[in-house]
Amino acid sequence: MTRHRFPSLGFLSLVLAFMLAFAGGTAAFAQGNASPQAPARNPPPTSKPQSGNSSPTLPVGVPTTPDYVIGPDDVLTIIVWREKDMSGDVVVRPDGKISLPLVNEVQAAGLTPEQLRTQITEAAGKLFEEPSVTVVVKAINSRKVFVTGQVTKPGPYPLSGPTTVMQLLASAGGVLEYADTENISILRTENGKPMRYRFNYKDVSKGKSLNQNIELKPGDTVVVP
Repeated sequence: MTRHRFPSLGFLSLVLAFMLAFAGGTAAFAQGNASPQAPARNPPPTSKPQSGNSSPTLPVGVPTTPDYVIGPDDVLTIIVWREKDMSGDVVVRPDGKISLPLVNEVQAAGLTPEQLRTQITEAAGKLFEEPSVTVVVKAINSRKVFVTGQVTKPGPYPLSGPTTVMQLLASAGGVLEYADTENISILRTENGKPMRYRFNYKDVSKGKSLNQNIELKPGDTVVVP
C-alpha cells in the first residue's frame, strides 16, 4: 500500500511567508505608479456685500446751471441721508416756501439749489448730528414762456434752458397755414415796462435777419397773428 507524504509544517510556513511578501511588493509597486491626486482646493471666498454706509443713489433731475434760481411750482427732490422722514419730492408753493417734516417751512423761491441745501442743512443740524443734505431740481415749472395765436399747440412751455423764438415755435408744432408769419411779436416786460419785439418767420427761416431770433426770457409771450 502506497504511503503519501505531506509537506512538513516548516515548508508550508516558508511558502506562506513568500506569498505574503510577493503580495505586499505588488501593492507597493501599483501605489508607486499611480498618478498623485491633486490636493483638494478650498472654494474661493465669496465677497460679502458692503455695509450700508455708502452714499445713496441720487435721483436724476433736469439740467440746470449753478446759478439757477428756484421759483414757485418747481418740483424739488430733497434727500437727507439716513433720514427718510425728511426725504422726498416737494413742490414750491406760490408763497415760495416748501414744507419739510421736523423743520416745518423753509423758504425756497429766490434761492439756488446750493443755497437751499445750506439752509436745510442748518435747520436739520439742530436735530441731527452732521446731516448730509442733497437738493435736486426734478421739474422746472416756474420758468415759462407762452405762445398764442396761429400755432398748432398754443400754451405755456417750460423754459428749462436757452430757447430762441424759432425753437419755441417748433416746440409748438409750427405755424399754421394762414398765419401772418411776417408780423410775429414777442411781448416782454423789462424793468416794469412792456416791450415788443418783431419777428419775421419767413426771413429767419431763409437765414435773413437772424438777430430777430432772440433768446426768450421767463414770462415772454410770442404772438402769431
